[in-house]
Amino acid sequence: MASTKLFLPFFYGCFLLSFFSYICIHASPLNHQISHPGFRPTKLFVFGDSYADTGNLRKSLGNSWNQPYGTTFPGKPAGRFSDGRILTDFIAKFLEVKSPLAYEWMEMGGKKLKNGLNFAYGGSGVFNTLGDLLPNMSTQIGFLDKLMQNSVYTKSDLNSSVVLVCLSGNDYGAFLAQGGKTMQDLQEFIPSVVNQLGANLKRVQQLGATKAVAYHNLLLQQTVAKLNNDSQTSTFFIIDLYASFTTVLNQNPDYQGKLRFETPLKPCCIGMNGYFCGGVDQKGEKMYRVCSDPKSAFFWDSSHPTEAGWHAIYTTFKSSLQQAFKFY
Repeated sequence: MASTKLFLPFFYGCFLLSFFSYICIHASPLNHQISHPGFRPTKLFVFGDSYADTGNLRKSLGNSWNQPYGTTFPGKPAGRFSDGRILTDFIAKFLEVKSPLAYEWMEMGGKKLKNGLNFAYGGSGVFNTLGDLLPNMSTQIGFLDKLMQNSVYTKSDLNSSVVLVCLSGNDYGAFLAQGGKTMQDLQEFIPSVVNQLGANLKRVQQLGATKAVAYHNLLLQQTVAKLNNDSQTSTFFIIDLYASFTTVLNQNPDYQGKLRFETPLKPCCIGMNGYFCGGVDQKGEKMYRVCSDPKSAFFWDSSHPTEAGWHAIYTTFKSSLQQAFKFY
């Protein structure tokens, strides 16, 4: 029960923000087909937060570099906020490209740079969420812009790539953490996040990206629709990640995945005595418990899915991706 309570504030936030998104955006579902004869992506560029970060967040700022993270894949902590593969990895697999190297490790990349780069940082958002410690999305896009100015990548590279944008709501958490904020304040703050995220997508488009997938619940549907209507060369596609989460967690009858989670709100890795998953005390003693089988758990820690959880989520929208991305 304690583990369920640990997770509920985050989960409620997802429901709450999606509810507000219907009020503020009044968007209809977007079914835009990304069908380009002869197009086959060769690279994946990623922007966002911990749902997409594969190793950018510095070790001093998070537990993703601590045991037991990474036990399923790659077998040791590698910066992913899970026991194994995350959303980025499943999208890369779908596109039949290798999961891109984390930007912070690009100097060791060599030939791996040909697969693209991952600029996502755990905990980041559209705006600054932890002062200057984390690069927000504008800064992340600036990293790519600078690499293009230095001819590491070209506009042609962007033209043959897919861009993944993934933000799970850190802006809203940071906003509420300021204290004294009401739900009305939050509702009024949401359009500024949407507008800035839309501006960021347009900037990526201007750099040369022609195919982009955005994950941000339902907040961006109207903005994405406008970007698609205004452009002759670029196509943005948005997936309702909120619906994917609720489908898996509710285990609806129409869910096509093979996995079933007996206690979906109970994380596999649970911190003890005020510690989080991966935490150790001053003596180096583990201050967490790990379930016997991560595959049986949807959540790895209090807010991030296990590899099995991400696979279940991916299964819910895979058919939509197949319809949207028609490669010939």
